[in-house]
Amino acid sequence: MTQKIALVTDSTCDIPAEWVKQYDIQVVPLTIIMKGETFTDGVDITPVEFYERLAAEKLHPTTSQPAPRLFLDAYQKAAREGAEQVLVITISSAMSGTIESARQAAVESPIPVQIWDGKSNSMGIGWQVIAAARAREAGGGLSEMLTAAEKVQKSMSYYISLDTIEYLARGGRIAEAARFLNSLLHIKPLIYVKHDSGTVGAAFPSRSRKAAIEDLYKEFFRKVDTSLPLHITVLHNNALPEARELMDRVIRDFSPKEIFISIVSPVLGVHTGPKAIALCGYAG
Repeated sequence: MTQKIALVTDSTCDIPAEWVKQYDIQVVPLTIIMKGETFTDGVDITPVEFYERLAAEKLHPTTSQPAPRLFLDAYQKAAREGAEQVLVITISSAMSGTIESARQAAVESPIPVQIWDGKSNSMGIGWQVIAAARAREAGGGLSEMLTAAEKVQKSMSYYISLDTIEYLARGGRIAEAARFLNSLLHIKPLIYVKHDSGTVGAAFPSRSRKAAIEDLYKEFFRKVDTSLPLHITVLHNNALPEARELMDRVIRDFSPKEIFISIVSPVLGVHTGPKAIALCGYAG
């Protein structure tokens, strides 16, 4: 490592592996538990395998935040490789206790640790991490890295179309009334992440898959300034053909500066279920 500031995040970030390597990012994994089996996110089970099992089996997986020792391992590794301080960007504190594990580990870190609440998940934090990494690559220090991450966070648009409410209901994230409504009407919920609080909000539902993806598209681009360079990820829970169609449409309509497809971490897919699809990105 030639970097004086190490960059650490968690496995919900969904950053492409090539960028993790290119920008020298350490990724601390969360855990998925299915039928008594424990899987390390991104290590022991692939997202495709996970979503296929999730769709086929009558199970409700659970998730667990990283133990503090995993963050401490990352801090100690950074120190051994010459870093003088660490910047950690985590999944929203409103969604997970991961940030608390990072904070507990910081007490024992051999070098100073700055922790930033990403107030999002998936590439909602991934784009913040990449912005911080690019600021570091340009010669910026901790202040410049945090400024870059904050700018992305504040301009983020992130909408997710769920194929069903079922998986949110299984996790206790919605009321029984909403589960009943879904079974009666077969609605396709549209949700979004609020960048100011790191919580999830609900937009209007749709009655068909086609309409749901159309509404996703309209709402996402209603929130971004398309006159500026666009940085966009098409996210999916094992719905690659539709993700490709969506990416092609974005390219045709808006010619973004950066766009790619990423399959969503199983830790997040536990709550959103198979076939969810999302647009996540920012302008600037």
